Amino acid sequence: MGKPSNLVIVESPSKAKTIGRYLGPDYTVKASMGHLRDLPKSKMGVDLEHNFTPQYIPVRGKESLIKELKAAAVQADTVYLATDPDREGEAISWHLKELLGLPDEKTRRVTFNEITQKVVRESIRQPRGIDYDLVNAQQARRILDRIVGYQLSPLLWKKVRRGLSAGRVQSVATRLVVDRENEIRAFQPKEYWSLEVKLNRVGKPGSFLARYWGEDKKRELSSEEETLQVIRDITGKEFTVTDVKKAEKKRSSAPPFTTSTLQQEASRKLGFTPKKTMMIAQQLYEGVEVEGEGTTGLITYMRTDSLRLSDEAMDAAARFIRGRYGEDYYYGKHHVFKTKSGAQDAHEAIRPSHVELEPERVRQSLTTDQYKLYKLIWSRFLATQMANAVYDTVSIDTQCAGHVFRSSHQSMRFPGFIAVYEEGRDEEGEAVGSALPELTVGETAEASQVEKEQHFTQPPARYTEATLVKAMEEKGIGRPSTYAATISTIEDREYVVKQDKRLAPTPLGEIVTGLMMERFTDIIDVEFTANMENSLDAVEEGKQQWQELLAEFYSRFSKELADAETALEGVRLKVPEEETDEVCELCGRNMVIKMGRFGKFLACPGFPECKNAKPLVERMPGRCPKCGSGMLKRKSKKGYAFYACERGAECGFMSWDVPTAEDCPECGQTLFKKSGKGRMKPFCINEQCSRFLPEDQRGYYKKKTASAPEPGASGEETQEAKPAKGSAAKKTSAKAASEKKASGTRKTTARKKKES
Repeated sequence: MGKPSNLVIVESPSKAKTIGRYLGPDYTVKASMGHLRDLPKSKMGVDLEHNFTPQYIPVRGKESLIKELKAAAVQADTVYLATDPDREGEAISWHLKELLGLPDEKTRRVTFNEITQKVVRESIRQPRGIDYDLVNAQQARRILDRIVGYQLSPLLWKKVRRGLSAGRVQSVATRLVVDRENEIRAFQPKEYWSLEVKLNRVGKPGSFLARYWGEDKKRELSSEEETLQVIRDITGKEFTVTDVKKAEKKRSSAPPFTTSTLQQEASRKLGFTPKKTMMIAQQLYEGVEVEGEGTTGLITYMRTDSLRLSDEAMDAAARFIRGRYGEDYYYGKHHVFKTKSGAQDAHEAIRPSHVELEPERVRQSLTTDQYKLYKLIWSRFLATQMANAVYDTVSIDTQCAGHVFRSSHQSMRFPGFIAVYEEGRDEEGEAVGSALPELTVGETAEASQVEKEQHFTQPPARYTEATLVKAMEEKGIGRPSTYAATISTIEDREYVVKQDKRLAPTPLGEIVTGLMMERFTDIIDVEFTANMENSLDAVEEGKQQWQELLAEFYSRFSKELADAETALEGVRLKVPEEETDEVCELCGRNMVIKMGRFGKFLACPGFPECKNAKPLVERMPGRCPKCGSGMLKRKSKKGYAFYACERGAECGFMSWDVPTAEDCPECGQTLFKKSGKGRMKPFCINEQCSRFLPEDQRGYYKKKTASAPEPGASGEETQEAKPAKGSAAKKTSAKAASEKKASGTRKTTARKKKES
């Protein structure tokens, strides 16, 4: 057999493996491992004086890979550039063409919306040239971000703190969090009251609850006196049913996933960060080893803002629904969702590549997180082609002394798509109400119980990662490929911090945002940023020249930068220090949190008179089982969290298990739980207690050694191996031999942890 005459270059090794299996021996498939050429890190790399010409150089550390790809390209008759089907992927293909010196006549560009044998082979048969409009849109974005980052960040270093950064999208995202915090601070709560009565039917069995609604029009009770007046009006008087409304309510499924909605739903339902969601989705798209199927791409491309589904995919869903759930559960025709205006619509919505590959069927081939995300995508897609859910609703108005009280209830008649999937919500939905008796107009009732309750309006909630992604999408800030990276950046820069799973601005974030709002109105302006995204889309569509876009932006930005340098000459902005409850043992002041070269630490505010400083630790609930003192969360030299007595070496107790606020009902000592996420049942670690749970039964996989050290022993090394993802432990012995190799590659290496 001769040498393959075709070279296919993709971005990742896993995708290369999958595509290589589909194309066969005539094709060599290699991975570029992302970008091989980029702007230099050590300098601007853009000639601002000569039409913003970029100065691209090979990425450091990839010299051997570049050499290997060049040699393979020389031997090939045709080179297929098969990088991801978006702006970034198009730019990587262009960089590969330039870097490898590929002539036009042997270069072909192909894209795969899904990594399946059918799509891969069809795409190879229908190649195209490089889309230079897409390349120019990516170049424009890259150079814009380089200009802002390399010219604005040094100003922040000089005026605020070293290591800071600013950017077109990240600065606006931070502003959204800061603006929300300011709304919360400025919020003035308003008082209101609810009034509920329990009504007993006159002459008939049964009772029901009714809530005050108003008089002729809906009215809100704004004070206790208003509420008491209503109570005085209805006391001792009869209630009459004045209206009974029964209706059928239909509810349609949510549309298929886009990048934004996938990140939001994975955050709400699975607790995944946007960054984690995209990382796992990339793995599912590129392909995983599925038992009985080989390496298979499980979902379509995950960076999209389109709700479009192919006819082929909807036909497959229809067949599956009819076969699994019956004809009544099918929507009846293709359920098509309208993509919002302004969306690029370059790819389908995110869906499973093969609806027949049910989540449970591939579960043993996936890690726990891969399975969870795949199940979410599969279920959401299938639900889009299922029948509406049908509810019976009833609303009853009961009147007394001119006051109307309303009761309502909703019951499901037919589940439809809810049999498979129901969309998560950021806020609680309306209560469906208690079941109601069969009431008729004119029927009377008597109040047996009256309850009033005071309430206050609540400020807007802080953003979660999910709601921030939603806000960025609604306001046109960034694009699907940038949401996850943007949120990761503002968290890494400590402009925002998570508090109870919600994002709050740090003092640093507020100082930087204030400076940006004062001096760089365009960069921090939501509308300007959204318009810039639209301009980049226009470049992609060939409607605007990319250097002209950069020139227009830079003429305003350079003036703002010069004005800021002049206005802030000699100024150093001080970031407010966060005071803690920790008291300095030397001088009695409350210590503050400071930032050093190696992260945060506690320091006395009396510096330089008092130079006391110590590591920042988190106090945990519960008590030390050895001496009864408090427990602290600490980190080992390798960055792993462990839990130790606050007396340190004087006591010597430490554990990898997490202390809880619960006490053992048998011995009274603090209960612990396994570290990690998910539902964890607390257990007792007191060996003298009848409820004691041995370490090997707490859910951890332990590395087998000749003499395993005891947990909690001071000054000794402990070893811990996390559960192997996708473990084949539950497989039958008949499959054990064939599964051994696959299971071994998925097992994580046992981690050695040292006691601090």
